[in-house]
Amino acid sequence: MNQILFAGVIGLFLTLIGTPLLIKLLARKGYGQYIRDDGPKEHHSKRGTPTMGGIAFILATIIAYFLSKVITSKPPTFSGLLVLGLMAGMGLVGFLDDYIKIVKRRSLGLRAKAKMAGQLIVGISFAVLALQFADNHGNTPASTRLSFVEDFGWTIGPVLFVVWALFMILAMSNGVNLTDGLDGLATGAATMVFGAYTFIGVWQFQESCANAQTLTNPAACYEVRDPLDLAVVASALMGACFGFLWWNTSPAKIFMGDTGSLALGGALAGLAICSRTELLVALLGGLFVLITMSVVIQVGSFRLTGRRVFRMAPLQHHFELKGWSEVLVVVRFWIIQGMCVIVGLGLFYAGWAAKK
Repeated sequence: MNQILFAGVIGLFLTLIGTPLLIKLLARKGYGQYIRDDGPKEHHSKRGTPTMGGIAFILATIIAYFLSKVITSKPPTFSGLLVLGLMAGMGLVGFLDDYIKIVKRRSLGLRAKAKMAGQLIVGISFAVLALQFADNHGNTPASTRLSFVEDFGWTIGPVLFVVWALFMILAMSNGVNLTDGLDGLATGAATMVFGAYTFIGVWQFQESCANAQTLTNPAACYEVRDPLDLAVVASALMGACFGFLWWNTSPAKIFMGDTGSLALGGALAGLAICSRTELLVALLGGLFVLITMSVVIQVGSFRLTGRRVFRMAPLQHHFELKGWSEVLVVVRFWIIQGMCVIVGLGLFYAGWAAKK
């Protein structure tokens, strides 16, 4: 359990002291944020704010994870390494996108096909590897069965699993990316979800089928390969995001950019897949789903009827254009996200209690 505490504290400390150093470096290089002209006018003052801040919490998370292993003399696990690899791989795709936007002065960044190709390569690699590396109980990091609070139903097979995993990775990555439109909004929301996955990992470890002989009710155990290590990864991410929020909250001194948003989305999808909570993550990360759906509704409505449902999509900008201040939108959306986490954890516990 000490691993979880060390990972969270180290991640927090590294981003608290490391992010201002990154801000100075990016500012010196002139790597500032591009602001759309068709967005809220209040955002124009943010033009030039250093971006690609996701570098800070990606590195902090990885360092925190491995330092916690060194301190506690515990070896890394395949599940933990796969989630970290997915996060870093998606972050690399986002970094290339940000770099082209800023250095090449091309507002759309990577070409759509190139960006999708990068995400597909990273996602497929994760999905294929996640079905390997079985432990002594025959559990691999991922399962070919769908899951809510645990696996259910029939196996969908490895091919459909890869397709399903890709959908989750792309959906969560783009969901966080769309949410990252206001100072601290995506960072604070992601911190809450990673906190939830820290709890889920600890609970699954305590009720693991690997410990069936010591459980009061073995029928209620979890078939998850490395639940405690997934909690370590989630704790490192939670701490790193929390420290980054100090500098990312309004008025933001740095933005995470696609580097950070794609990485966080990948990490969320990876934790959901490896902890067998694939459908539950849609509730735990309910704010990301809500904001993504606002874009889908806006685009669909305009193409079908020529009318817009919202003044502007994603949803947070709709409320800005209605006169809400940026801070008001962020805080109220954080409250929504907090409620999603509470309900999600309640359903997770209820699923366990129902088996007792």
